[in-house]
Amino acid sequence: MINKRIALPLLLVAIAGSCIAQADSLQKQINAQVWKPFIKSFNDRDTDGFMAVHSKEMSRVIQDGKSIYGYEEYYEENKTGNERGKQSGRKHNIELRFTQRIAGNNRAFEVGYYKTTSIQPNGDTRSSYGKFHVLMRKENGVWKILMDADAQEQTNESVFLTGRPME
Repeated sequence: MINKRIALPLLLVAIAGSCIAQADSLQKQINAQVWKPFIKSFNDRDTDGFMAVHSKEMSRVIQDGKSIYGYEEYYEENKTGNERGKQSGRKHNIELRFTQRIAGNNRAFEVGYYKTTSIQPNGDTRSSYGKFHVLMRKENGVWKILMDADAQEQTNESVFLTGRPME
């Protein structure tokens, strides 16, 4: 017979380990299905690829601008900005760092910092920072961004680096 004082802690450790493994598996799915294509398509100025990681029912919240809009408006904004950037020869790069990642079977909420760097044709660069909050859900077995909100807040390189990298 197993001692109850030993059995309960072992059971709790087993359950905790299972929960951590499930969360890690979900984070890997989210990274592969959302964040890696998000970063690549953003950096490549690929509007269709960028919007493919978003739900058609998504909401985009611009906290600093006090505005909210849906998929079509967000698509058009990205398309216009990407075309303007391509014509000017400017490149841009986005990096993400996470402060909170919560995932269940079909919903996820993630918070972190972003760093965008604009690269001018002459090589000059300028970086800007902000904080993001993203709500995701699985749609037909694939993670999609349902709500994306960000603000530039009091964020800089040192604050950005306090977040954890994706992998």
